[in-house]
Amino acid sequence: MVFELPDPEQAAAVRLNELLSSAGQPGLDGELAGRFQGYLDLLMRWNARLNLTSIRNEKGILSRHFVESILCARIVPDSVATLLDFGSGAGFPGIPIALCRPEIRVTLAESQGKKAAFLQEAVRTLALPAIVFSGRAETLSGTYDCVAMRAVDRMEKAVNVASRLVSPGGWFVLMTTRAEVSILKAAAGDRFDWIRTVPLPDSEERVIAMGRSA
Repeated sequence: MVFELPDPEQAAAVRLNELLSSAGQPGLDGELAGRFQGYLDLLMRWNARLNLTSIRNEKGILSRHFVESILCARIVPDSVATLLDFGSGAGFPGIPIALCRPEIRVTLAESQGKKAAFLQEAVRTLALPAIVFSGRAETLSGTYDCVAMRAVDRMEKAVNVASRLVSPGGWFVLMTTRAEVSILKAAAGDRFDWIRTVPLPDSEERVIAMGRSA
């Protein structure tokens, strides 16, 4: 086992649970909160050298990246066994999903080599049973029970490509804004029934849109 559990009483782990509580969500248990502390520490170290995320301060990472991705993990249906994080970047929402939902086989697809190297290190350090695919996600073979996307470059085009990787009866989860929802739904095509839009905390614009494939 590579991962050494940080002290769950470390400040960032405590603040993460406070943010979840403020959002009306249950907190994480001590072990899981500690693993998110480890993820934060790793992300902050790498982000000092690489542009993994434009949000560089701890408070922003906890509130925007961690809390929103944890909420995403919690609304992914129980029937999902395989999930693709399309354009994973610094691991959002895929790594929080892998941490919170270890029963799901998560694939983190990232075409940029330096970001993919970070994902490999995060998977190794956190001892996650996730797979890192260092390449363009559209070249993947097969389909997934769920495809999740967040803040991908050229999002409309990427949604059109990613929609083809959702299994029949599977789920498409888009972390986006209210202004973009209708555009992205159209880009996904008419095979999806968009059954749920979940607002994200501390924002009037950011949402999670969930569609199910026919």
